[in-house]
Amino acid sequence: MLWEPIGEGRVRCKLCAHQCQIAPGSRGLCMVRENRDGTLYTLVYDRIISQALDPIEKKPLFHFLPGAPALSIATVGCNFRCEFCQNWEISQYPREHGGAILGERIPPEELVAQAKSAGAPIIAYTYTEPTVFFELAYEAAQLARKQGIRNVFVSNGYLSQEAAREIAPYLDGVNIDLKSFSDEFYRRHCGASLQPVLDTIERMVNLGVWVEVTTLVIPGWNDSEEELSWLAQFLRGVSPDIPWHISRFIPAYRVHDRPPTPMGTLVRAREIGLSAGLKYVYLGNVPGEGEDTQCPSCGAILIRRHGFYVMENRVQEGRCPGCGTEIAGRWS
Repeated sequence: MLWEPIGEGRVRCKLCAHQCQIAPGSRGLCMVRENRDGTLYTLVYDRIISQALDPIEKKPLFHFLPGAPALSIATVGCNFRCEFCQNWEISQYPREHGGAILGERIPPEELVAQAKSAGAPIIAYTYTEPTVFFELAYEAAQLARKQGIRNVFVSNGYLSQEAAREIAPYLDGVNIDLKSFSDEFYRRHCGASLQPVLDTIERMVNLGVWVEVTTLVIPGWNDSEEELSWLAQFLRGVSPDIPWHISRFIPAYRVHDRPPTPMGTLVRAREIGLSAGLKYVYLGNVPGEGEDTQCPSCGAILIRRHGFYVMENRVQEGRCPGCGTEIAGRWS
C-alpha cells in the first residue's frame, strides 16, 4: 500500500514521513519494504515476531478501557534507528542481520480469531513501529472492528498523512512517542525529524482517534526544564485532555553512558506538565509512583494502579462519581 513509481524502476514509498525513494533490489529505511522490479513489496505482511496478551496499561494507555487485556503483536523492522531503543532486538533485526526477516506466519484473520478466543477486546500493534507492518495492521483492524474488537497503535508518530487517514477509520487509540522537542535530538539519536511527529499528534486528535503521548526522559539529552516546558505547552495547545506519560530511562542498546533518570527529574517534569495545563500527567517505569488517575476538578483518585495493573476504578460512565466532572478517555 501507499507507494508510487517514479521512473527507471525506482519507487517512492509514501507510508511514512521519510518518503524513501527506492531503487530496484533495494529496501526503504525500515528494511522491510523492498522494490522488486519496480513494484514495492512488504516483507512482513504475516510474519509475527512477537505476540503476547498484555494489560492495556503496558502500552501505556491509561484512559482506554482500563484493565482490559490487549493481544499485542509486532513484526521486525522500524523506520527509526533510536540509539536507546528498548526493543532493539526486533526493531533493528533486519538492519543488524543483513536484511534477514524472521517471524511466524500468522495472517490477519487468525490474529483476530486469537484475540476473540482469548477474550481480548483490543488488538495492540506495538513493540516495533506498526507503520512498517501497515498492510497487516490495516487488514487486521478492519476484521477486528467487525468483531467488536478495538485497535490501538503504539507508534513513533512518523506516519504520512495518507497513512494516518487510511488507518484512522479503524483505529480507536494511539500512544505516540514524542521523544524530544528538539529536531537536533531526533536527527542525531533517531535518524528522523521532529515536525512529522507533531503533525501526527494533531492529525490523530483531529481525526477522532484517542491519543496519549509518552516521553522517555534521558538525562542530559532531553531533560531540561525549558524543553519539557515547550513539549508540555505543545500538548496543551493540541488538547489539555491528552494524557502525558513521562517515562524513566533505563540504559539500553547503544546508550550506556547515561544513568537511569533520577526520580526528582521525573517529578519535576510532571509538575511542569500540570502547570502547563495538562489534566493528566503520569510517571512510567517507576511502579507505585505517579500512576493514579485523579479528577482534574476535585482531585479525587479515580483509578488506582500499581505497575501495569488496575487496583481500583471509580470512573462511572466517563465521569468522576464525586463531582460529576467528565474524564476524557474511552471507558466502555
